Amino acid sequence: MRVEEICEFVLKVCNGEGASDAVVTVTEVEETMIRFSNNEITISNALKDASAHIFVADREKKAGMGVADLSKKTLLASAKRVVTSAKRAPPGDVYAPLPKGPFRYDETALGQPRLEMGPRELVGLVRSAVDAGLREGAERMAGSLIARNGRVILRTTGDVIASAKSSSIEISVRAFLSNLASGHSTVIAASEKDFRPEEAGAEAGRLAKAAANPVDGEPGEYQAVLGPLVFADLACQVGRSASAFNVDAGLSFLGGKIGQKVASDKFGIADDATLKGSYGAFPFDAEGLPTRRTAVIENGILKSYLHNSSTAKKFGTQSTANAGLVVPHPFNLVVEAGDKTLEDMIRSVDKGIYVTNDWYLRYQNYATGDFSTIPRDAMFLIRNGRIEKSIRELRISDNMIRILQNLSSLTKDRKWVKWWEVEVPTLTPTALIGKVNFTKSSM
Repeated sequence: MRVEEICEFVLKVCNGEGASDAVVTVTEVEETMIRFSNNEITISNALKDASAHIFVADREKKAGMGVADLSKKTLLASAKRVVTSAKRAPPGDVYAPLPKGPFRYDETALGQPRLEMGPRELVGLVRSAVDAGLREGAERMAGSLIARNGRVILRTTGDVIASAKSSSIEISVRAFLSNLASGHSTVIAASEKDFRPEEAGAEAGRLAKAAANPVDGEPGEYQAVLGPLVFADLACQVGRSASAFNVDAGLSFLGGKIGQKVASDKFGIADDATLKGSYGAFPFDAEGLPTRRTAVIENGILKSYLHNSSTAKKFGTQSTANAGLVVPHPFNLVVEAGDKTLEDMIRSVDKGIYVTNDWYLRYQNYATGDFSTIPRDAMFLIRNGRIEKSIRELRISDNMIRILQNLSSLTKDRKWVKWWEVEVPTLTPTALIGKVNFTKSSM
C-alpha cells in the first residue's frame, strides 16, 4: 500500500473496532550518518525507513503502538490490538476529543526542499570541518555529521489529513590538543545553503588550543559565563519543564508558577515551530493542529505551559499545538538576545569561570530544579576581566530557578544548538550568571 492508503486503512479499522478517537502517523526517513575520528572518516551509514504509529482512545482510556512492518496483515492486527489495549487500559483523568479539522497549514512549510547531497558531498563537508580545526591548532578532530530527509503523513478521526516534508543537517565536532585539552562546537541547519561545517571545526579548534595545559579548578561560588552549548542545555530544560504533562506529574520546577517571576527580567524564551528555514520548524503537531509561537517566559515572568488537547482540558485552557499525544513538547526554542558581546562579558567579570560545554545534566529534584552538570572541554578561570588560565575537574551544582534569576546579561549574537545533550533545536546567546556554585567533579 502507498503511505496515504496506510493511514486510511488503519483509521477505518480503528473506527470499526469502536475507538472514539484515533491518530495514524506514517513517517518516512532517509538518513546518512558519517562518523570521524583522528581526522579520518571511520563510519558512513545510509538508511531508508518507513514506520507507522497508531494512537487510539476509548474516551478516557488510551493506548499507542509503533509498527515497523507496514504490510496489510500486520497493520490490521496491530490496529485491532491497540484498540483492545485501549479498552482494557485504566481510565485517565480527562477525556478531550481530538481537534476537529480540517485545518489550513502554511503551504510554504509543507514541502521543505530536500537535501540533495550524496556521500561524496557529505564527506567533503566533514573534511572542511576537520581541516578548519587543524588550521586553528588542533591536533586531532572527531565527531559526526547527520543529514536527513523526512516526510510525515497524519490522519485522525478529527478529519485531519496532513502531510509535510522536512530536511536537516547537523555536525558535532570535537577538537583535541591533548587528552586534557579539547573544544567542542556544533552547526545545524534545515538546508545545505545555510550549513557551514567549517565554522564548527574552526571554533572547536580555537577552543582546544586555548584550553592547553589545564589545571584543577577550585570549588566555590563564581560569576559564570555560559557559552551557547551550555545555556542551550539550560534553555532546553526550561522547555521540558514547560510541558504541562511534566507539570501535572510533579516533574517540573515551573509547576504552579504561571504569572510568577521565575527568572531575571532579561530572560525570555518561546517555542516557535513557525520559524521558516529553521531546523525544528513544522506545520502541524501530532494532533494535526497548526503550530504557532508560544511565549513561555517573558521578561522573567512565566506566561504559559505547553499543551496538547488533554492537558489543556485538565488545566482549563487551550492547546498550544505542542502535541505529543501524551507529553506536549517544544519544537524550536528561541531565547531572546541581549546587547553584550562575549568580550564585554569577560571584561565585566572580577572572579568567574567561562564554561563552553557541558554534559550529563541530572536532577536531584525535578520539582525544585536542583541539578548538577559536568563542564566538558574548554573551561577557563576569569580574573579581573581577562581569561587567566585553563581549568578542569569542576561540576556545576545549583538550582535552575536560582540560575535564571541570577542571569545578569546576554550576548546580542545567538547560535542554533542541537546535539546529544540538547534534544530540541535551541537558538541561544551566551549568558552571564551572577552566582553559580561549582563543586569538585567526581569523574
